[in-house]
Amino acid sequence: MMFESVSGKVVPLFAENVDTDQIIPAEYLRLLSKNGLGKYLFFKWRYDDQGQIQSNFPLNKREFAKSTILVAGKNFGIGSSREFAVWALQDYGFKAVIAPSFGDIFYGNALKSGLLCIQLSEDKVQQIQKAAKDGELIVEINIKNQEIRTNKGETIKLELDPLVRERFLLKQDEISYTLSHEKEISLFEKTRPKFLDIEGPIFLD
Repeated sequence: MMFESVSGKVVPLFAENVDTDQIIPAEYLRLLSKNGLGKYLFFKWRYDDQGQIQSNFPLNKREFAKSTILVAGKNFGIGSSREFAVWALQDYGFKAVIAPSFGDIFYGNALKSGLLCIQLSEDKVQQIQKAAKDGELIVEINIKNQEIRTNKGETIKLELDPLVRERFLLKQDEISYTLSHEKEISLFEKTRPKFLDIEGPIFLD
């Protein structure tokens, strides 16, 4: 679900190079529904080998209950391509992830599913993580104005990818975004060179 702005509590994840298998382990990719995937988010970090809750993991702390914005280190979502990683984050309740950088495929999957990924400098990310450690940081991410406002009086300017900004503001998924260019597509189909209709290989000297 895409949106123009989102507000919520921030939970800091002090980890870099978080891959998709850490976000949701491979054994849970057999599930047939997106619903319930949040239970397995960061499963091997949230629980020990006996299935007991790891009380020191941020998502298990009471002060971060119902957090909707995750702030992590660089290279978040690297590794294998699995949409389940995005779905697990969303099913848990996250609306946005802030990090210095993201895995390319994860970033693309996030856009498709309406999970907002925001890139900030490492200094800014660390600043937000530090401010969020006490579990009292709430931010509003305004896509139209391209800024983050905190309940501690700070404003952080954003430089969103133009396509991401447009898709979120218009609340368009891939299909509706494509259909919004129906006139251009129809014009191209009418005017494209005839040689594009040739079947089989084309050999050039």
